[in-house]
Amino acid sequence: MAGMREIREKRAKEHARYWQHPRLPGVDLLHARYVRHTFSRHAHDGFVIGAVTGGVEGVGLPRGAEHVGSGGVVLINPETPHTAYAGVSEGWSYRVLYPSVDVVAEVAAETAAVRGTPSFGETVLDDPESGRLIAAVHRAAEEDNALAAGTLLRTAVARLLERCGSTAGPGPAGPPGAGARAAARARDLLMEHMADPPPLEQLAAAVGTGPFALLRAFRDAYGLPPHAWLTGARVRRARALLDEGAAPAEAAAAVGFTDQPHLNRHFTRIVGVPPGAYRRERQRARALGAARTSKTGSGAAP
Repeated sequence: MAGMREIREKRAKEHARYWQHPRLPGVDLLHARYVRHTFSRHAHDGFVIGAVTGGVEGVGLPRGAEHVGSGGVVLINPETPHTAYAGVSEGWSYRVLYPSVDVVAEVAAETAAVRGTPSFGETVLDDPESGRLIAAVHRAAEEDNALAAGTLLRTAVARLLERCGSTAGPGPAGPPGAGARAAARARDLLMEHMADPPPLEQLAAAVGTGPFALLRAFRDAYGLPPHAWLTGARVRRARALLDEGAAPAEAAAAVGFTDQPHLNRHFTRIVGVPPGAYRRERQRARALGAARTSKTGSGAAP
């Protein structure tokens, strides 16, 4: 009984809010404390900029695991497969910014004479000052101070780019090999048939290769096997549908999950909150944005 009570107490200490301020476009925010929660291996189409504020976060990356304590900053580039989990028994707390590629590129273009797509050359920094800036973005957004939140966001991103930013130059690249071409075509087919994907053997035959060769090429190209990549793609599309107002059950059916509980499980393990909570925050942001637009249109100050 004591053991079960301890588990319930630990679960009760977990909290997470994944949201978006209506006047901070292109940026999602996550404020969470996790103890038992584990993120499955996944990738984002934008950047991850997180500040650990308590405990220790474990981060699983292609090159190995990192453990990040309070004051540490985690930087993950787009389309980089990773996991996250508690690095100590008491878990970890953090505040995360998820800026789009466009937002980071705008900051890079304004603060340095760079060309190409910006990226971060390091994954973990011991940088309490950047951590404080990231937390300050959250606090300003929570206080509905969009001017301060936008200023602090750009200050934080510029500081991090200065410390470890790099760019992928637009120079010429050689043509992709047969394996890369097969992987890209398989990815396109999975997107086209997301709700009813073909078996591995059929997928490999459709792109002109064998199953094992496709598995190897796909993992080399995208860091995940096709089925795991497809789960992440389904969650991304489900997020877009929830953003548009779809109910979780509708989103689950549209992207190919067998039912809403399957969506709930995978969504929570990738996004960090259940789809219902995600949708409520999106609805709240839309309502706040609409109310502010109405006031502005009636002559109130923006």
